[in-house]
Amino acid sequence: MDMPPGMTEPTPDSSLFPAWVPSPEGVVGTNAAWLMRKVGVDSQAALHRWSVEHREVYWAHVIDRLDIRFQRPFSRVLDPSEGSGSPQWLPDAALNIAESCFAAPPDSPAILFRTEGGPLQTMTVAELRTLVGRVAAGLAARGFRPGDALAMLMPMTAEAVAIYLGIIQAGCVAVGIADSFQPQEISVRLRLAGAVAVFTQDVLLRGGKKWPLYANLLTAHAPPAIVLPVGERSGIPLRAGDTEWHDFLPAVPRPDAVARAPSDALNILFSSGTTGEPKAIPWTQTTPLKCAADAHFHQDVRPGDVLVWPTNLGWMMGPWLVFASLLNRAAMALYYGAPTGREFCAFVQDARATLLGVVPSLVKTWRHSDAPSGLNWSALRAFSSTGECSSAPDMRWLMAQAGDGRPVIEYCGGTEIGGGYITGTMTQPCIPGTFNTPALGSDFVILDEAGRPAANGELFLIPPALGLSDRLLGRDHHAVYFDGTPTGPHGETLRRHGDQMELVAPGYWRGHGRADDTMNLGGIKVSSAEIERVLQTVPGVGETAAIAVPPGDGGPSRLVIYVVCPAIHPVDGNELATAMQAAIKRDLNPLFKIHDLVLVETLPRTASNKVMRRDLRQRYLGKGQPFGLALG
Repeated sequence: MDMPPGMTEPTPDSSLFPAWVPSPEGVVGTNAAWLMRKVGVDSQAALHRWSVEHREVYWAHVIDRLDIRFQRPFSRVLDPSEGSGSPQWLPDAALNIAESCFAAPPDSPAILFRTEGGPLQTMTVAELRTLVGRVAAGLAARGFRPGDALAMLMPMTAEAVAIYLGIIQAGCVAVGIADSFQPQEISVRLRLAGAVAVFTQDVLLRGGKKWPLYANLLTAHAPPAIVLPVGERSGIPLRAGDTEWHDFLPAVPRPDAVARAPSDALNILFSSGTTGEPKAIPWTQTTPLKCAADAHFHQDVRPGDVLVWPTNLGWMMGPWLVFASLLNRAAMALYYGAPTGREFCAFVQDARATLLGVVPSLVKTWRHSDAPSGLNWSALRAFSSTGECSSAPDMRWLMAQAGDGRPVIEYCGGTEIGGGYITGTMTQPCIPGTFNTPALGSDFVILDEAGRPAANGELFLIPPALGLSDRLLGRDHHAVYFDGTPTGPHGETLRRHGDQMELVAPGYWRGHGRADDTMNLGGIKVSSAEIERVLQTVPGVGETAAIAVPPGDGGPSRLVIYVVCPAIHPVDGNELATAMQAAIKRDLNPLFKIHDLVLVETLPRTASNKVMRRDLRQRYLGKGQPFGLALG
């Protein structure tokens, strides 16, 4: 990305050195290098610039490369006549993206899966296609019509993937609800989406224990349910109007897919907001192209690959995984259990995963327990990390778990993007904990509080970009994303996203979390993520969360640190606070003083694994001060 006008290049941090450098022959074989040759550019930066200056041509190449099937062709790729904030993608086309998910050889793996303690199993492309068709036929037989919203409260299983694609093939809309949600949260999401039915499982098995799913639906007063058993048959009695999975499925699949317009919804997902009702975000028939293109050109997914990414269809990475793998003629590998232990790490080995997706807190857990020790992860070509800011030491450790090292493709975006806006690439050196390219086909600008281009500030997207949402259910989309935003350095319309981003070296960025997690300490602005990154280098620290709280009598905000410490290592809070203060003084700013340190067993997180700092702030203020060690 070019430097914004009037902004000088940042001074490189001496710690920013690559932990992985691609070989020349390795670069040549990447999907990104193929596109470079196709369009006549010789670097990743030039390829990105070309992709945003020639958006229609870029997406035409994606559609052709992935062999996306249309029932009626599009008249052009992009019609911008309604403005960059409301573009029309693929006007005049008719398609059903589910049809493009079965292009791999019929006998090749589509889904590899394993239950806790069970054998590795395979569902082929042909088997998946048949099951998807049976789901679509079952929906039609029960009178569901195109456009109907059908919810899913299920773990990520082979059957869940088939149900998801079957809903889409029938022209209906899948409503993803994470299986960790409790009845009140389930009820809100069913209402917002207008769901007329729901697929669920009788119970959820984790660590040999059973957790309620169907029972939670009953408490949420859900619409009629189709209930899958964990075993051969469910022993749970169903309420009147609900249906067993085996009774729902017809023997003969529906062969045809219902044609839809590119702008028609296929999925409703929800933001993981920590207060108030979540945003209900529709994905359209074009959003999967964004998922697949990012995977193709950034994670370098190829036909025959195997993708492992612990997730759920209630969060964007679940649908992302479906389309990132199947539209690229690759397979996904699903583990029916917690990903935190050695059994999951052995599953990665046995599935011969070529891409392993993670969240940084999961990596930290593996590192503390040494879960992958002695396993063979040599089939991996790359890791990819998303969901929260990465710890460079943890990512450097992860890279070393695959023998001679593999890159970590950092990936940051959102549900309302359908993928990432900033990420990594296999064509450039990997510096742990940093991004090394904007995502192809999309662009952004970093602005300071005065709206000027800056090396560190709030990031705004520059539309149009395929994958960006164009509506919200029950909310004013324009008010949420466009009202009150500044204009870009060249007069561009900007779209609010809310992330804090820093250009730390030419071509390398580091995320600092949400802009609303930025604090002002003694007149100096700093993000929670910046402080947490420094504190996590202190010996004995598991996880940290930094918040700023106002003193009771007014004045500057005070810094409060929540710390998760491993139970097997007793901690002296005062000694730990002293070590943390020394780390902040040495690596960040001597003016930042820790006022209070609170030792906890765990940090509150949303179901998508984001730390709820706002919740910590409310807890702290609600209990009065001081709450922890009262260091200030």
